[in-house]
Amino acid sequence: NRDNRTLERIVKQIPFKNVGEIHKNWTATGVSASRTTTHRRIQDMGFSCRISCVKPFLNNRQRQKCLAWTKDKKNWTAAEWSKIMISDESKFCISFGNQGPRVWRKRGEAQNPRFLRSSVKFPQSVMVWGAMSSAGVGPLCFLRSKVNVAVYQEVLEHFMLPAADQLYGDADFVFQQDLAPAHSAKATSTWFKDHGIPILNWPANSPDLNPIENLSEVPAMWMFQGVPSRKKIRITIVSV
Repeated sequence: NRDNRTLERIVKQIPFKNVGEIHKNWTATGVSASRTTTHRRIQDMGFSCRISCVKPFLNNRQRQKCLAWTKDKKNWTAAEWSKIMISDESKFCISFGNQGPRVWRKRGEAQNPRFLRSSVKFPQSVMVWGAMSSAGVGPLCFLRSKVNVAVYQEVLEHFMLPAADQLYGDADFVFQQDLAPAHSAKATSTWFKDHGIPILNWPANSPDLNPIENLSEVPAMWMFQGVPSRKKIRITIVSV
């Protein structure tokens, strides 16, 4: 029992180590066991070796703002949320390889900060803008350059406005976007004011609050929903 407690303490202290490293640390305490026995004991304790979840880093101020935002919106009705047109740019990795370090954790610990890994920027990828609402989804925009103010306004003009007409018609709506530099720029704010489109206030660095993140996990649903095959490329790709 003492040896088991020692092993469990080692796994909890260094959850990102592989079995070989954990085995080395355990046997260094005087335990006589094979690597296979070490692996089996770890699994018997309820640990599984998983790909670590990735979550943006939030400082205390950002955490407080996210909490205040969620408390403010927690009593919103379905009718109020139905007026929100939710948008985002999503980066889809097109190079499949290293998925990052694995981590030893127990069931229900996937979002524990101790078992999260930092995001790795700039893998080979494609950037796609999309929007959704309770009425459905709008067309996709494949971006071939960095999203600066000029590019973003082109997306708003040629994709967001048609999407709004498609989803809301003449009804009022509120547009949601995150606080990316191109989104929060003064010129972009002026564009929305000139078009009479209200913006939903949004806390910084909070993709986990955005329901479109769930939809971006299944991009094929955006690609093929109600789009005739001969028109897919024409309506969804823009060279900006």
